[in-house]
Amino acid sequence: MTKVILNKQRRKRLEQGHPWVYQSEVAKIKGEYEAGDIVDVFNHQNHFLGKGYINPQSQMIVRILTHNDEEINQQFFIRKIEKAWQHRERFIPGVRSCRAIYGEADFLPGLVVDKYEDVLVVQIVSLGMEVRKDWILKGLLEVFKPQAIYLRNDVYVRELEGLEQEKGFWYGESPTEIEIEENGVKYIVDIEDGQKTGFFFDQRENRAAIKPLITNDSTVLDCFTHTGSFMLNAYLYGAQHVTAVDISEHAIETAKRNAALNEFNENIDFVVANAFDYLRDAVQQGKQWDVVIVDPPAFAKSRHAVKKAYRGYKDVNLNGLKLVKEGGYFVTASCSYHVDPHMFSEMVQDAAFDAHKVLRKIHWSGAGYDHPEILGVDEGNYLKFAIYEVTSRK
Repeated sequence: MTKVILNKQRRKRLEQGHPWVYQSEVAKIKGEYEAGDIVDVFNHQNHFLGKGYINPQSQMIVRILTHNDEEINQQFFIRKIEKAWQHRERFIPGVRSCRAIYGEADFLPGLVVDKYEDVLVVQIVSLGMEVRKDWILKGLLEVFKPQAIYLRNDVYVRELEGLEQEKGFWYGESPTEIEIEENGVKYIVDIEDGQKTGFFFDQRENRAAIKPLITNDSTVLDCFTHTGSFMLNAYLYGAQHVTAVDISEHAIETAKRNAALNEFNENIDFVVANAFDYLRDAVQQGKQWDVVIVDPPAFAKSRHAVKKAYRGYKDVNLNGLKLVKEGGYFVTASCSYHVDPHMFSEMVQDAAFDAHKVLRKIHWSGAGYDHPEILGVDEGNYLKFAIYEVTSRK
């Protein structure tokens, strides 16, 4: 077995559970290997740290599959896939649609699987997983027994691993629009052309968390509504009137279809608009809602974008806070990993100060049960979600 020996000066990330070995951390490699092969990883004192697959073309030269000295074969993959599904069944009883495999957090780095009823959508982003596609397919078929499996390998990160982009059915066939249900709300999911793999499962518990905010006379503004998930939950929980805003005409059309699917046919305004402009205009017009929700896309794709992202988040939160009725609730989120929880809280506080508001934190969380996080892997702590009660100050 090829041995990868790490530098003495490196941070002890692997010992803390992190699954990535960077090129800069490698002191030497003993033995012959081909890209995608399984290698053993040792520290500078020759202490075994784990097994993973190697790709010298990637900055993450090794991704760890196990911290134990065990054989990596088809049965290994079947066990890992089975364990990932058991976790979902345990913590989300009766679940039929969710993130079934979450890459590194399920000890299968480079592999993401979303389950939409009887159809799986798979994304493979690393060479080491690509060369083991047959084992992965076998495991998915054995554990889930799906009607079909659709590949969404249409992501640029594959090219960084020397792989081509692709999408299409990998196994079986099904419609590319699938109806799912979450928290009692039905959705139409486009697995072929929808964002990411078609749906954002990570906010499942957060969508349910808005229930106590809603009464039968509540008015709700949902900005960056995408396909309407928060808006539909608010309506289900009894909101009197809901306004849903998104810049994408396709997203708003899908949100309308989702509303009709749930027979939510009254007291909903669908608005195609830039949320930044809509929020500013609403402030100028003196509009207010009992509950204001802002769940924007990631503004910071890299560390270099953090300052600009901070300004964008503050602008959205500042105007959003101004639109909350006295004693109402503000729901805010960020999925930018590079904007950490402390920075996010600081931004909300800055926005509240400028808006002359005092905030009382009611709820704080991250991603849901189907997006577990390995302690020590900060990259997994990307989602920040908060609910605040809003009052004014002179």
